[in-house]
Amino acid sequence: MSALFDILIKNGIVYDGTGSEPYEADVGITGDRISCINKKSGFGSHSNQYKGTKTINARGLIVTPGFIDTHGHSEFTLLADPRAEAKINQGITTEINGNCGLSAAPLFGEALLRREDDLNEYGIRERWSTFTEYFAVLEQRHIGLNYVTLTGHGNLRGCVAGYRDKKLSETEHTAMHTLLEESVNEGSIGMSTGLIYPPGMYADTEELIDLCKSLKKIDDIRSCLYTSHMRSEGDRLIESIGETIRIARESGIRVHISHIKTSGERNWNKLDHALSLIQRAGDEAIEVTGDRYPYTASSTDLDTVLPSWTYDGGAEEEIRRLKNPDIQHRIKEEILSDHPEQGYWENIFVTSVMTEKNRWMEGKTIAFIAEDERSEPVDMVFRILIDEQLRVGAIFSSMNEDNLRKILSLPYVMIGTDSSARSFDGLTQRGRPHPRGFGSFPRFLGRYVRDILGMDMAEAIRKITLLPAITFGIKKRGILQQGAYADCVIFDSQKVLDQSTFEEPFVKPEGIHSVIVNGVPAIWEGKSTGLRAGMILRHGR
Repeated sequence: MSALFDILIKNGIVYDGTGSEPYEADVGITGDRISCINKKSGFGSHSNQYKGTKTINARGLIVTPGFIDTHGHSEFTLLADPRAEAKINQGITTEINGNCGLSAAPLFGEALLRREDDLNEYGIRERWSTFTEYFAVLEQRHIGLNYVTLTGHGNLRGCVAGYRDKKLSETEHTAMHTLLEESVNEGSIGMSTGLIYPPGMYADTEELIDLCKSLKKIDDIRSCLYTSHMRSEGDRLIESIGETIRIARESGIRVHISHIKTSGERNWNKLDHALSLIQRAGDEAIEVTGDRYPYTASSTDLDTVLPSWTYDGGAEEEIRRLKNPDIQHRIKEEILSDHPEQGYWENIFVTSVMTEKNRWMEGKTIAFIAEDERSEPVDMVFRILIDEQLRVGAIFSSMNEDNLRKILSLPYVMIGTDSSARSFDGLTQRGRPHPRGFGSFPRFLGRYVRDILGMDMAEAIRKITLLPAITFGIKKRGILQQGAYADCVIFDSQKVLDQSTFEEPFVKPEGIHSVIVNGVPAIWEGKSTGLRAGMILRHGR
């Protein structure tokens, strides 16, 4: 009697995600689950009796669990284009969203007003206030990958107290706790902060500890965590790591540091000190993990170059300040004092603008734009931000290759793209976004694991599959075993490599043979199938 699988992957070299030694095996998939794995001899002496409706001969190729992107920002881009091609083509089958204090929900009051431009940019007409409502909208899109989310602290504070630099009242404090508990009950896996962005930057450490204590109470039933884009990744890096560890110590929650880095040349020598703090926390049984993208340039909003006090009161107040000559002078003095180094403006590239008149600036440095416009760089920044109503993306080249390699080698560091899910045409194919959104995982496996670090492949696969699944509480994923969900990647370890660049980011990587999401082939033998089988993975379900 023959057995028929929906998909049969034959003769592959299986890395199961646990860090164990690989083995040659056939993998059978039925529905959305892995139904059989048989080592070396195939499916026994009668292997010809086992067939697949679809069959891949994976001889010489590596078969792994689907990759988990620990740092996504796809809340709105997946609504605009659910294909998520740039992530699927890297082998990403699950994405953690809601990072850096920004999530899809809760979303009402000033928090909604703050995101209206983002929603309108992508033609998103639906509005929602809770995760339950957002998930209902997202499910209608039939997304290409699995969606997991944190609750953004910025959303909580924005909904309750707006974007002013203030200490919360008791009523506001209680309301934030209630919203956080509701969001976790609706499916969020924890809370994220973005402590360089308003309104997160206005929270003191005690506010965050109290919220994390609320998370810990839920954590006794379901495993939650706290993730943080810290207050500083440069001049105050050590203090920021200290704050993060203090939050973990006093609340009892697990913590995850977003995109661990040392930013700015004068801070590159701080890495060993920073890592020693994390090691000491581990010695105290405080669980600290982190993620990183395999590039030495970051990307965020251009207005992060401004002093933090300029953000108080929201976008309208920020623009008003930028238009005031006296305040401009004060801002300029502070920026030049903070960044006296030569070449600062040569290392900041504009990635996206909203107006056609400034479209030529995309892909160019602030220094180049200022010279072309016969302006001082800081004055040019003021002009661009005013013209674009603050909606300017930028890339900051400020990190060190040696430190990057050390961070990628750490056993508790995973890979996160720090990017939104885009596609190679359509609404999300715009600007010159950071290539990390198109190449992070192939770059990690090719340039770093294979070519530079010589890292054990089993350990590398663990760092992008089972480790993040365990860290973020994702059940039956990140591992190849019978009964697990059939999220799989098949790739050529000798060919896998990113091809996207800062000049041309919208380019597919090489070496990714096939990608299967919940038992459905999204990439089959190097070609997109157009099939979308992603699921919303609600916490605790």
